Amino acid sequence: MANCTDAHQKEQRDSARRAPAGRDATRASAARRAPDCGTSEAACGFPARVVALLAALLLGACAPDAPAAAGGGGAEPPPPAVRAGVDVFLGSVPDALRGARLGLITNHTGRAADGRSTVDALHALADVELAALFAPEHGLRGDVALDSLVRDGVDPTTGLPTHTLYGGAERRKPTPAMLAGLDALVFDIQDIGARPYTYVWTMALAMEAAADAGVAFVVLDRPNPIGGELVQGPTQDAGHLSFVGLHPIPMRHGLTPGELARYLVGERGVAVDLTVVGVEGWRRDRWFDETGLRWRPPSPNMPTLESAAHYPGTVLLEGTNLSVGRGTDAAFQQIGAPWLDAERLAETARGHGLAGVRIDTTSFVPDAPQDGKYDGERVRGVRLTVTDRAAYDPVRTGAALIAGARALHPDRFAWTGTIDRLAGSSALREGVDAGLPLEELTAGWETTAEAFRASAAPYLLYAAAASGPPARP
Repeated sequence: MANCTDAHQKEQRDSARRAPAGRDATRASAARRAPDCGTSEAACGFPARVVALLAALLLGACAPDAPAAAGGGGAEPPPPAVRAGVDVFLGSVPDALRGARLGLITNHTGRAADGRSTVDALHALADVELAALFAPEHGLRGDVALDSLVRDGVDPTTGLPTHTLYGGAERRKPTPAMLAGLDALVFDIQDIGARPYTYVWTMALAMEAAADAGVAFVVLDRPNPIGGELVQGPTQDAGHLSFVGLHPIPMRHGLTPGELARYLVGERGVAVDLTVVGVEGWRRDRWFDETGLRWRPPSPNMPTLESAAHYPGTVLLEGTNLSVGRGTDAAFQQIGAPWLDAERLAETARGHGLAGVRIDTTSFVPDAPQDGKYDGERVRGVRLTVTDRAAYDPVRTGAALIAGARALHPDRFAWTGTIDRLAGSSALREGVDAGLPLEELTAGWETTAEAFRASAAPYLLYAAAASGPPARP
């Protein structure tokens, strides 16, 4: 995960949308006020398909990807309806940053509209001096496997030093030495809008380090790919903060990285000099395939927008002995186990009247899954398909699947030890073990989500849709 939530498995071992007005950048101080705002196929899991996916990921590291939604004919795509923060920045560098020495936290998703990586675009920009690179989980090119540490190195294209921010529990935060001589630290990574995805927590730690070093922090913002209107799922309690959720926010938080950064400054005491270069043209009701931007899998097991749509819920099954489809081309869209009675689980889940999702039975064969679950075995499972984006609650759906599997197979179902960190407390695990109905398992989630929505409201940068066509299914 970033996600990537893959970090929670490492921790277990280590145990440890008003759209921005024009091009103005948004700055925030450390005060507890709103910073000023400017600017169907069932999965098969055949190895060949997995090879194709991996090849697409590798090629994506050096060339623009295909549009998020399938297009036709190979015609040149229209200009993006949305401009990412990096393109706004390249078009007009904020005055306060002209001539600044910059460090850049990015990966393969950091790319300008013309196809250049953010690394190359900033390195070629005369208005600033790019001096150092910082790599998150999965590395600068997004090709480092789950549970594998990212190493320091030198970028072969620019010759700049690359510092790891995923080198173990003690190497997730820039050190003073790494920040020496920098005027600002820049963040440009595509998030997916779910708390366990670790890229935004790399951002949070880097913000803390920048504050300590007196270095400014800049977020080149990107859209929330699953929209910014819905806030869903539980919020962590104080005893379950970790690298898959360093600050208490709901599972599906509805923020962009820039908005979350503003929230951390205004509500969580991160006293950094913050500039958010906002996205132009994005609204909170727009999903990624409605932006005109190109989808690049943010991590090896986030191949499509459909996977991202289900991830806030199916990621919870990473805390069980069920597969989430790693090692297939539909990771986080399907879950299962060789011993699972998939027909009965699907029937049980449908019985909850879960809105906005179709639940089908399927089977798949994981090919070298990075979580090690059921490699080469035929897995019986269920596959999820979003049918109504505005109604779907993936977190509630994930809880229903866990409870159903546990009830059907009490002797085969097991927790893996990471469920409490993923869920944010022991309540889900204990409730499932006690056989509580879904309504009780999810009791309080809406209340805490609404409380978060209210506290985050002053830091939002983008408007909701006042009118227009309905969201795409």
